[in-house]
Amino acid sequence: MRIATWNINGINTRLERLLDWLKSSNTDVLCLQELKCPPEQFPEQALADAGYQAAFTSAGRWNGVAVLSRVGLDDPVTALTAVPEYEGVAEPRAVSATCGGVRVWSVYVPNGRELSHPHYTYKLQWLAALRETVAAEMTDDAPYAVLGDFNIAPTDADVWDINQFQESTHVSQPERDALTALTDTGLTMLDPRPLKYDVAFTFWDYRQLCFPKNRGMRIDHILGNAPFTAAVKDTYVDREARKGKSPSDHAPVVADLSL
Repeated sequence: MRIATWNINGINTRLERLLDWLKSSNTDVLCLQELKCPPEQFPEQALADAGYQAAFTSAGRWNGVAVLSRVGLDDPVTALTAVPEYEGVAEPRAVSATCGGVRVWSVYVPNGRELSHPHYTYKLQWLAALRETVAAEMTDDAPYAVLGDFNIAPTDADVWDINQFQESTHVSQPERDALTALTDTGLTMLDPRPLKYDVAFTFWDYRQLCFPKNRGMRIDHILGNAPFTAAVKDTYVDREARKGKSPSDHAPVVADLSL
């Protein structure tokens, strides 16, 4: 089974690229983030025509997540338990389903914006809610994984130049501690092999030629429990998907499992 996560940065804007990638990559289950579409504009029929069922939650111009599967899709859930609100809104940032015997969550963790911003506090609250959800439902009896855009670089080596990120979100200690608290539930973060360069970055800003200069960050992750990680045979970042006309600013992270 091939399982991947990809911040698509606008599913309808990049629908043709998405369908082409699903076909060429032979992916069985794909977790998507940043759909950026209202529910009625989610391209469910186009995905069904390509052989994929979908569980999704979205609300408009921002956020939105989905799980796509061609190996079955059961028991979808469209929110964390006790999800926090931001400015009175429970944003669509998490969806889960069981696909081919694997329970997967697609998550889009809040950005945080600035350390002094209320969105940063919301980010930490949201991560705590994610941990609570995982701790309550995960068991050691079946493969379980949380995939998505975490907006956290786990170590200083996961950004192109840590000196450029002093006093910034994505690398602050409370965020990293929250990520550690999540893995302490029994999850292990996969370490994708880089197909080029030394570090498998997953995000490159559109500005200042960041992608060709490889000024990136590793903020998209796959976390799995013991049955999941024991089945992993390979994991990598598909950097090629970041190339070409009108790409997402993220690349897919892929895991191959023998189940």
